Amino acid sequence: MADLREDVVTVLSDLIGFPTVTGGSNLELIAYCQARLEQVGAETQLSYDDEGRRANLLARIGPPVAGGVVLSGHTDVVPADPEGWTSPPFIATLRDGAIHGRGAADMKGFIACVLAMAPRFAEADLARPVHVALTFDEEVGCLGAPLLIEQLVAGPLPAVAIVGEPTELAIVEAHKGCYEYTTAFAGMEGHASSPRLGVNAVEYAARFVTALLELGEALRERAPEDSPFDPPETTLSVGRVEGGSARNVIAGACTVDWEFRPVCRDDAEFTLGRLHRIEAELLERMRTIHPEATIETATVGAVDGLERTPGDPATTLVRRLLDDPPCQVVPFGTEAGLYEQRGIAAVVCGPGSIAVAHQPDEHIALDQLDRCLGMLDRLPDHLR
Repeated sequence: MADLREDVVTVLSDLIGFPTVTGGSNLELIAYCQARLEQVGAETQLSYDDEGRRANLLARIGPPVAGGVVLSGHTDVVPADPEGWTSPPFIATLRDGAIHGRGAADMKGFIACVLAMAPRFAEADLARPVHVALTFDEEVGCLGAPLLIEQLVAGPLPAVAIVGEPTELAIVEAHKGCYEYTTAFAGMEGHASSPRLGVNAVEYAARFVTALLELGEALRERAPEDSPFDPPETTLSVGRVEGGSARNVIAGACTVDWEFRPVCRDDAEFTLGRLHRIEAELLERMRTIHPEATIETATVGAVDGLERTPGDPATTLVRRLLDDPPCQVVPFGTEAGLYEQRGIAAVVCGPGSIAVAHQPDEHIALDQLDRCLGMLDRLPDHLR
């Protein structure tokens, strides 16, 4: 495995050098990965965002038949302020047995392992394929993955997806969903001395936030008795409110950024149903004064959770590849739920620690990369 270790360190160093911050371009990194995969004979497809500045890469090594395994990773990283780092965030630095750099753990370490293993996958006599799935803008709502998965399910359906988020190679067999929204209120401006002659968007946004907080309490009461999560209930959070122009002007516009993380699909449907009723009641009051008032909720990202399914093929496979590692659940979301929605059993398992993700001096230990290479090295035996 020494040659693989050297290769994965080189590849990871290259990947860290691409500053693929969410919302920016990832095209150079995608071109790099596409070239490496095509060199070993992989068939590749790209899909783009509306601006053409970000791309997904879907590659297949092996025959075009059903039952393959998807190795999935996102290419975007969160911003990094160099002042908080002891080494440049977008230059890989090896020290203390670990590679430091933005994205080292979340989740370019896993991608580097997959790319380093690609020649071995290509040389193996695979009866079922390995699919490599690299997405854009996961960190802001899994925006790229739905496009890639549409391409994936248009062909023979894979059996399993391994999403390589940093779990220290434990198996995450369930996680909450994540639904993210911006709700915009448009009222009618006027002088603050006559508040009844206008429609104060900030005021109605405040009523909306209050209703969301009450909804959060209702969700707490719905927590399943056997919930494996901490906290056990579906959580709801208001992250940002922005509106108005001056204290003596009736605010004409206001926006609320908020999210909820359901423990199950029933809670998601309950929350969305309550949301529609809240909006309808507030809008009716606004329009008694100003018929053109509006409330519009835009979906930033809507990803269902990954639900635990005893004996599912994804967990079974990874247990074999890693000699029965520990299993756990987590409160954060991943792209795994999107695969599960489309009939592909999914599990989250990858090298590195989530504790250092999004932090200054993010890093991944070399022994974690070695263990991930060992897991992937055993995969062809299960696909022959």
